[in-house]
Amino acid sequence: MGPNVLWLTEALCEVMSLRPGMRVLDLGCGSALSSVFLAREYDVQVWATDLWIPATENAERIRDAGLEGQVFPIHAEARNLPYSDRFFDAVVSLDAYRYFGTDVHYLEDHVLKLVQPGGRVGIVSPAAMHVGPLPDYLSRPEWHWINSVEWWRHHWERYPEIEVEVSEPLEGGWDLWVRWLDLLDSTGRARMPEETALELAQLREDGGRYVGFVRQVGRRRTPA
Repeated sequence: MGPNVLWLTEALCEVMSLRPGMRVLDLGCGSALSSVFLAREYDVQVWATDLWIPATENAERIRDAGLEGQVFPIHAEARNLPYSDRFFDAVVSLDAYRYFGTDVHYLEDHVLKLVQPGGRVGIVSPAAMHVGPLPDYLSRPEWHWINSVEWWRHHWERYPEIEVEVSEPLEGGWDLWVRWLDLLDSTGRARMPEETALELAQLREDGGRYVGFVRQVGRRRTPA
């Protein structure tokens, strides 16, 4: 449902350690492709949680992948998650956290309590590379509501319960975005072709100077 989620998942896992048997919440999993990838590549259990894609549809994809006992599709809203405290060893969110996680209270009220002390929360999200206004050639209104990499770091650092371990621009992230849009555009698979063509042209002109992705990981502190 966005720039190729498997590329983003792989990029996050480069800086976020997952071990076999971990319980992982994939928050805003979309079509659960990231959840299937995590289960196959890292032998973890994944709760594939999304509001926009019905759990029944994701269950079919999970069944086709042969992972019914390892990936569990859940239909839930991000502020009403049906899990007990400290249930997960890790939480990931790929190109979804920006839709709910900018709320100043969200991380503390809805995510951190679900993670074991010492567990990690990791996201990859579209981000501005610098604080400040964007150039005129980035004219799509959507560019102007993405937050900067620095903003995301400060946003998490306000919580004493989490230690930010990684917060950085995803190197080459803009190119992944371009490659994905180019594939959609060239194969006629774009849902809104004119909008996709405009987004692609502006990303190419920018070349990663102002727009890309943030990769961020935090560890829930162990209580003293």
